[in-house]
Amino acid sequence: MNAGIIGIGRYLPEKILTNHDLEKMMDTSDEWIRTRTGIEERRIADDQTDSSDMAFEAAQKAIADAGISPEDIDMIVTATVTPDTPFPSVSCMLQDRLGAKKAAAMDVSAACAGFIYGMITAKNFIETNAYKYILVVGVEKLSKITDWEDRNTAVLFGDGAGAVVMGPVSEGRGILSFELGADGSGGKYLYQDKYIMMNGREVFKFAVRQMGESSVNVLEKAGLSKEDVSIFIPHQANIRIMESARQRLELPPEKMSKTIHKYGNTSSASIPISIVEELEAGKIKDDDVIVMVGFGGGLTWGALALRWGR
Repeated sequence: MNAGIIGIGRYLPEKILTNHDLEKMMDTSDEWIRTRTGIEERRIADDQTDSSDMAFEAAQKAIADAGISPEDIDMIVTATVTPDTPFPSVSCMLQDRLGAKKAAAMDVSAACAGFIYGMITAKNFIETNAYKYILVVGVEKLSKITDWEDRNTAVLFGDGAGAVVMGPVSEGRGILSFELGADGSGGKYLYQDKYIMMNGREVFKFAVRQMGESSVNVLEKAGLSKEDVSIFIPHQANIRIMESARQRLELPPEKMSKTIHKYGNTSSASIPISIVEELEAGKIKDDDVIVMVGFGGGLTWGALALRWGR
């Protein structure tokens, strides 16, 4: 039995914070941000909206898209580093709010790689016949842990949520291969004190190496070539990191999903948000091979190859 995506949804806050807005708040410029990160604007949730609220909106859309009811969900896995509270988890809040009465619920903390970790957790439960339908959510309200006086980090992050329902899919489709990893010795380069703290140079070096390596590795594990890739969906962290991974895969620019200019770095939410973007643009079709890859604080990383379709 193969596990794959059978439903998907996303939620983005209405408020847009542009680079020009940031120019008025700190010593930075639109050109500086765009050339170094690829970001032009990002979404910011209001004070009344927390991670569970955004997750709920995305989850409802994913469940409807899957054509199932909340009562059919066996488990909820939410990837987030910005839960409403340390406990109860966002997943437990979702379980109650959705009415997913029989679902087990837990949060996963793997920063920007969290959504990939969540998908692989779901895959293993489904493919061992333990559970049939699992809701996997990536959600972040990074604005609440961003130091708005630190121009090196404040320009990077945005808020949002993406969700998928994973379940059994037809033979040859679904997740074909994956890689998960961590290097705790690098935790000092990207962490939360009160706010997000980052050594940009060290994180950049790690990400450039790991994004490319992991993407190549999952293709090899799946017995696929670079030419088989229909679309590449990297974590939307920095356009230069994304471009280096694309070049490592020898893919043309049009085969890489790029949403960073509109939404910034939404951590665990960035990959599912990007999948919806590409679906809406008609760039993902049944039997397309998708490579997804993310990296984040921990340091953590994860990648997978997936053949789209139910």
